[in-house]
Amino acid sequence: MMQLEKQLINWRRDFHRFPEQGFLEMRTASIVASIVESLGFDLQLGKEVMNEDECMGKPDAATTKEHVVWAKENGAVERFLPYFEEGFTGIVATFNTKRPGPTVTFRVDMDALPIIESDSAQHTPATAGFRSTAEGSMHACGHDAHTSIGLGLATMVAEKQDELNGVIKIIFQPAEEGTRGAKAMARAGVVDDTDFFIASHIGTGVPQYHFVAANNGFLATTKLNITFTGKAAHAGGEPEVGKNALLAAASAALNMHAICRHSGGDSRINVGELHAGSGRNVIANHATLIAETRGETSEVNNYMKEQVENIVKGAAQMYGIEYLIETAGEAISCKCSDDLAKKLADIAKQHTFLKHVEVTSEANAGSEDATYFLEAVQKRGGQATYCIFGTDLAAGHHHECFDINEDTLLPAVEILFAAAKELSSTE
Repeated sequence: MMQLEKQLINWRRDFHRFPEQGFLEMRTASIVASIVESLGFDLQLGKEVMNEDECMGKPDAATTKEHVVWAKENGAVERFLPYFEEGFTGIVATFNTKRPGPTVTFRVDMDALPIIESDSAQHTPATAGFRSTAEGSMHACGHDAHTSIGLGLATMVAEKQDELNGVIKIIFQPAEEGTRGAKAMARAGVVDDTDFFIASHIGTGVPQYHFVAANNGFLATTKLNITFTGKAAHAGGEPEVGKNALLAAASAALNMHAICRHSGGDSRINVGELHAGSGRNVIANHATLIAETRGETSEVNNYMKEQVENIVKGAAQMYGIEYLIETAGEAISCKCSDDLAKKLADIAKQHTFLKHVEVTSEANAGSEDATYFLEAVQKRGGQATYCIFGTDLAAGHHHECFDINEDTLLPAVEILFAAAKELSSTE
């Protein structure tokens, strides 16, 4: 296991050095595909496992094409690049033991964040030589570790296949950040044959040596890009001719934050960015808002989203301008399967690395689009859960100094493999 632990750390640090944002994980995906193929897994790649109509917030064609060049220059496995060069970067790796048994599916994510990584002497990736080489992108949420854990699990499945039954699947998902990638894969049917589904994450406030078998605290969410289009005019010479998109956007932003709460559960609203206008003496003819809603349930989130839509429409009408609302990401609420959570907790308790195992947690952990997978599996009678491996963090998630304790990697792989072994023997 020492050799696998070293490999996990090497993989994680390599992915950390070359972070790729959502739907641009071409280098990452090509390396993953090459490794899992060499381990004997059957592969489904790109558009085969992603519903094009359900991809949200995908970069434009120019950005995507430019990134293909970057991926080639930075170590992508070129044999696999054609599957991913249009930005459909999902992978489903399947290992069929040829023995009767259920289908057990694991999901890990691959994407990075638009963050400039710290170069401080106190930041281990900077001092140890694996800080991001893609300035403006950073693995600040642990997805580099998740991808490595997925590869480690694939390695153990291949090496210990005689201990398994049925079918083992590993989903390497793009674009979790912004909750953009899972829906496209779920709608493509990649978990329709799944009996047991486990998604996992490291950190999220869970301490080192702790494990949560089922996190139920995720909020449903919708990410919205809102555009107002008005009419420019000279602010001094003929202001009455203009149609002010800036004022419409400002009115919308203020009123969005005044949305009445919902009795059905917690709700959130945030306008994260507002850009408008082109000059001091020009009536602004364009404005954009980047906003998000969240809800304890999908019902509450849908309420928040509808209120935002009404407010935007009203603000546009007040100022006589046009508007466009685009959904750039979305996730639903979903509860983990109790029986699977209990089984996974029992399995985790047998690992000597852990000091505390929790079956379920209701602690709020933001939002997660893995809920689309959970819902799809449960609707077809399967069981699904989302587990968390605790780890020491140098700083919080989405922070420029984020880093993990790499001692967590091997135990995470071993626990997931133990789950594969136990669950695949279930008739």
